[in-house]
Amino acid sequence: LTDVYSSSPALGRYFRSAQVVYFSNETSTVLYQLEFSVPPSTEGFMENTMNPDFIRNILRQNIYDED
Repeated sequence: LTDVYSSSPALGRYFRSAQVVYFSNETSTVLYQLEFSVPPSTEGFMENTMNPDFIRNILRQNIYDED
């Protein structure tokens, strides 16, 4: 995750860290926490760039690109 987000053109400059919060081999579940350092509030920044769907799609795109 660190490589994915730190190299992202959209989020790389804001990305600080990623850590696994929970992992289960049994259910193939991983919960992780991403940390970003965001600039002082600018119009639409949190709603658009830091939107959870947008952040998830960065990871999805990386997975698709590897296939």
